[in-house]
Parts: sequence; C-alpha cells; structure tokens
Amino acid sequence: MSKKNGSRDFTWLIHIAIWAVIFSTPLFSPRPGHPLHGGVDYARFIPTFISFLVIFYANYLFLIKKYLYKKDFGLFILWNILLIAVVSLLVHLSFKFFVPMGPEGQMPPGSIQGPGPRPGPGHGPRPPELQMPHKEIFDKIGHLGRNTLIYIGIVSVAIALKMTERWYKDENKRKEMEKATAEAELAALKSQVNPHFLFNTLNNIYSLIQIDQDKAQEAVHDLSGLMRHVLYESERPTVPLASETAFLQDYIKLMSMRCSPDVRLEINLPETPSDIQIAPMLFLPLVENAFKHGIADGEESFIKVDLHEEGGFVSCLVENSNHPKDDRDRSGSGIGIQNLCRRLEMLYPGNHSFEYGTAQDVYRCLLRINTTNPDTSKT
Repeated sequence: MSKKNGSRDFTWLIHIAIWAVIFSTPLFSPRPGHPLHGGVDYARFIPTFISFLVIFYANYLFLIKKYLYKKDFGLFILWNILLIAVVSLLVHLSFKFFVPMGPEGQMPPGSIQGPGPRPGPGHGPRPPELQMPHKEIFDKIGHLGRNTLIYIGIVSVAIALKMTERWYKDENKRKEMEKATAEAELAALKSQVNPHFLFNTLNNIYSLIQIDQDKAQEAVHDLSGLMRHVLYESERPTVPLASETAFLQDYIKLMSMRCSPDVRLEINLPETPSDIQIAPMLFLPLVENAFKHGIADGEESFIKVDLHEEGGFVSCLVENSNHPKDDRDRSGSGIGIQNLCRRLEMLYPGNHSFEYGTAQDVYRCLLRINTTNPDTSKT
C-alpha cells in the first residue's frame, strides 16, 4: 500500500472484494433443502476459480503491459489463445481425474466442464443403444464455446481494470505536471514584480536627489523597509490584508515625496483592516502605474486610491490623470498590468473582476477579489 498525492492506493482492496464475492458464490446452493454447499461440494469449484485467477492475473500483471500497451495485438491474442487452451485442458483433466462428481454423475452447478460424455445415473456407461456420438460431439463443442466465452470475459475484465488504472495514473501525472507548470509560472511572475517595483522606486529616488537630498536619504531608508516586505512577505502564498495595506501606505508615502503641491492625492485606505488573507503584491502594480503615468510636470495631475473590504470582497479603485510616457521613456511599460492579469487568472479563477482603461483623460483601474473561496495555495 503506497501513499501518493496525499491519498492511498486501495486497488488491492478492490481485487480482494471482487474475488471474495466470486469465491463465496458457490457456497449458496440453488437446490431446495440445501441452502449451502458443504466442503466436498465446494471443492468441486476450486479448479474453475483457479483458472479464473490464472487467466486474469496473467493478463493483468504481464500480457497487457508487455503486448497490449505496445499495441502488439497479434502476440497478445496468440498468447491468450495458448493460455486459455492450456488452462482449459488442465481444468478438464482435474475434473476427470481429481474432482468427484455430483449427485447422479452431474458436474457442480455453475462449474466450467471440460469436454467429454457425462456418465449416466449410477456413474455407469450408457448402453450402446443409447449412445449418441453426434450429440456428444455437439456437447463438447458447446462446452468448449461456453468455457472460451467465460475466459474471454475474464480477459476483458482484466483489460478494463488495467486500462482504467493506467488512465488514472496518467491523469494524476498530467495534473501534477500542470500544477508544477503553474507554480513555476507563478514564481516567475512574482519574481518579475520585485525588480519592476525596485526599478520604479529607484527612478523616483534618483529624481528626488536632484530636488531634495535630505528627502532622498529618507526615501532610501524607507525603501529598505519596503524591500523587507517584498523579500519576505511576498514569498508567502497569502498575507493578512492589514500587512498589505501597511505596505501600500508606506509605498505611497515614499512615492509622494517627489510630488509637487499641484499634484492632488486622494488616498483612502482602511484604518483598521481585517486579517483576511489575500495574495501579496496584487494592488502594488495599480498604484505603481498611477504614479508612473499619472503625474507630469507643469500639468494638472491627480491620483486617487480607494481600498476597502465589503461582504467578503476586497475592492481596490485607482484613478489618475492620464499622462502616458513618450517613446523615450517606455521602461517597464505594461509589464505590471500584464503580470497582474495573469496572476489573477491563476490565483483567483472565477473569483475576481478586473477592469482598466482610459475614459475622458482619466485612467481607471478597478480590482475586486472574492476572498471567501480563493485558490491561493500555489506559490
């Protein structure tokens, strides 16, 4: 019994249950007044059931894997013909020489009988005038045909069970590969967030150095705190919303240092956010995008950030004046939003909505996440 994918393989229990039912069936006699077969009567069935086991497990353990999996149908059929012929002969010989006959010379009910004439009453030979050579031949052919059909059925059951098991194994492997691929992609997407965030922040600090060196030093200090969050908190599958809100607050404070008094900031973050779990670094690209493309020197600019939770949903609305960069400054353009869209598809399939676009010179992003039934177990 092996443990795999968090569950145990109980195939062997299925085999035991099936064969237990089959082996117990002959215990119940259809004869009136004889509800159960005795030990001697039951012994007559043993050669038949042994032949079932031989046919089944020869295919299940060897022939199917060696020939059928490789689509060598000819050898598979040939080996089964030889196997059925040998087993049928051995069963016939066991009934002829070893297995006692039932009442009035009859074979046990339900047994597979080898070809040959049945002795008449009293176990004596039939009188010459009652012998029917043609009927005996037809009886032999009939017995052989019925036996062959039963064995073919046994082979079919072995094929069906083996193929079903193989399908389940292949399906589990496929799911494992898909999961590994998704985890690798998520890790790659998450790793893109860090340099993208660092690049934009350093760009802001570089510009701040030219304006106010004291603020630039303070910004570097604040950046170290943000980097601790990026390096440690973002490695977890989920983080408390309170932690993510505090990170956004510090980031907005850092980025607003270089904003002129003409830039209107409207920030609405929950003062006491709950500890509801959410995937990290989902709202950062929206705020980054707003500071990168929403501010232009000498032009009216504004940024609005509204984050709140309601009824199991976390909503983040970011609006900003639209001042897209020209061709001379396309660094990182579009990476953050594209990355975010893909992460949302993988982390919250069917549990999120994300709208973004420009209308009347205002760029607007609205992200809503259903936190009641998320799939954020991936790393």
